[in-house]
Amino acid sequence: MLRLISFLFFFAYVQALDWTATPFNPPSIPLAVRTPYLSAWLPQGSGAALNDVWPTFWTGSVLGWAGFVKVDGTAYSFLGSANVPGATFQKAAQTSFIFTSTQSTFVLVAGPVQLTVSFLSPVDATDLVKQSIPLAYMTVSAASTDGAEHSVRVYTDISAEWVSGDTSLTVNWTTSTGNVVAHQVQLTDPSVLSEVNDHTQYGSAFYSTISTDRTTYQTGADVMVRAQFISNGVLPNTQDTDFRAVSDNWPVFALASDLGSVSSSTDSLIFAVGHIRDPAISYIIANNGHQARSLYFWSQYSDAASLIESFLQGYPDAHSQASAFDSQVESDAYAISEDYAGVVALSIRQAMGSMEVTISKSTDGSWNTDDVLVFMKEISSDGNVNTVDVIFPAWPVLLYTNPTLGKHLLEPLFRYQATGQYPNAWSIHDIGSSYPKAYGHNDGGDEAMPVEESGNMLIMSLSYAQRTGDNTHLTTYFDLLDQWTQFLITDALIPANQISTDDFAGSLANQTNLAIKGIIGIRAMAEIASLLGNTAKSDNYTSIAESYVTRWQTLAVSDSGEHLTLSYGNSSSWGLSYNLYADKLLGLNLFPTSVYETQTAWYKTVTEPFGIPLDTRHTYTKSDWEIWTSAFMTDNETRDIFILAVRNWASDGRSSQPLGDWYETLNGNPEGFRARPVVGGHLAFLVL
Repeated sequence: MLRLISFLFFFAYVQALDWTATPFNPPSIPLAVRTPYLSAWLPQGSGAALNDVWPTFWTGSVLGWAGFVKVDGTAYSFLGSANVPGATFQKAAQTSFIFTSTQSTFVLVAGPVQLTVSFLSPVDATDLVKQSIPLAYMTVSAASTDGAEHSVRVYTDISAEWVSGDTSLTVNWTTSTGNVVAHQVQLTDPSVLSEVNDHTQYGSAFYSTISTDRTTYQTGADVMVRAQFISNGVLPNTQDTDFRAVSDNWPVFALASDLGSVSSSTDSLIFAVGHIRDPAISYIIANNGHQARSLYFWSQYSDAASLIESFLQGYPDAHSQASAFDSQVESDAYAISEDYAGVVALSIRQAMGSMEVTISKSTDGSWNTDDVLVFMKEISSDGNVNTVDVIFPAWPVLLYTNPTLGKHLLEPLFRYQATGQYPNAWSIHDIGSSYPKAYGHNDGGDEAMPVEESGNMLIMSLSYAQRTGDNTHLTTYFDLLDQWTQFLITDALIPANQISTDDFAGSLANQTNLAIKGIIGIRAMAEIASLLGNTAKSDNYTSIAESYVTRWQTLAVSDSGEHLTLSYGNSSSWGLSYNLYADKLLGLNLFPTSVYETQTAWYKTVTEPFGIPLDTRHTYTKSDWEIWTSAFMTDNETRDIFILAVRNWASDGRSSQPLGDWYETLNGNPEGFRARPVVGGHLAFLVL
């Protein structure tokens, strides 16, 4: 009955839209999502067309991005929510929207012309140069709907809001012309390695297109530039030189193209939007030194102009590769279910957009492309760098797209701790408190999750080696891995009072699910030792882990035997035992089948309209852990209860934020997180 109620609610919501949404209408639609600082979304709530609202940064602050089209002299808006006093225009009518893993495509009708507006954020996980490029595409094409020819002219602009989280700060800008028309805008007084309201405070925003004899441009006050196009259908190729605050007459950076007389569909106009900064990261090295690190693409491009031109010229290949990737993801996810495929498609850009691929320079000043480190921002729940218990739930998207990215993401954590500057016996929680400063925690004062993070590092390290056959981390950092295992042997079976990754739920002693992770971590180290030929250590750790499972079973089951507890001795408590997923991921078969069968039977009895609660302390849940749990259910009925719940929550129209992961199971309301990389965990099925 609960599943039926959820379905009916979802169906009623979809029916309220004025356009078709495929596979569903999400809380916020990814437009340009490539890095923590290039993260533009279209907020939805109960449904907003492309020209109903302004795009926003992941925090919800406005990113001015406007679009108009003139059809036979009549102006229509198609992007953003611009108010242009004294100018007459209509709104194009949105008729459909579809998203895939890399693309969001809108179809709108402007009089007798259909516009297709598509946003592509490439996922090039196996090409580190391409994956590091902080640019995304928007394309616009037009087609006559009545068979007649129609004059079509297209305009778009971005505002200076793309360069700062403080609109009172002064910006300056330039426009370059040639093969490409490129607007560049930046703060007049940048602050390197700093943020305001999660926006970077240095570097430049760029808005560009390929130049033709029908391309015009202008910079100036928003209402004046937009009115110029609405009235005349062309821009005067002029530049405003009155540099000022972002909010002072809102400077915008506009591009226009005359498509001429349109009958059949036109070739797409291609625009590139992005934010480029250098250095990208400052990373702690030995003796508390700091190393400036740059995005990988700098090894191939000498300046932003050559990068942007190559990016624009490369759109056909980028689109082809993205479409092939989208099709592969869809095929793989559909093997589970249609509902699951939609959740996965919505998650990938968000997860990948939290990371930046960096390299360092050699002593002679050349790029050291052998020194690759990936950095991830813990978005919205904190600003930490490479948080271990954020990488861990996101791990499936890395294993699926390119496990080597995962290796490069763990390397900064390993490398720092191997310097001996971190004083604790367990794994560090993160590599820095404030992105993009990866300065470690030499005082040991990071958020302490000793069992959580130690287990996570061991599990991820083994899973990478299993997937790739690359034992480099295992050999290089064997002593660290063994040190963390020794800690787990002491504290995993009966965990001391501590927090887990679900720190918002509070600390708790004797956590059943946390013990699972610690025990799997010990068994993972046994496999690591075996891979490296240390049979004695492997046998010893295997014996310990297996004995712990036997003892754990006497501690972790409720008096009725119906379910695992949240904490030992509290028979009325229970929770999502998502850490069992690692047993399946690693192929250990450490926990008996009966445990999985018991949990499968139990979860059927405690489902709420929007899912199964995280544990008995609250009625909220986490979508990543729901999908992880669903992946080891022993029947498809229970599996699909979880998947349908997550899908219905993601499409319930109650939020306008980029996809969260922490929400209320009773009504689907978000609890506070947004845009976090942990949604990479929604790919859990695809890597088993």
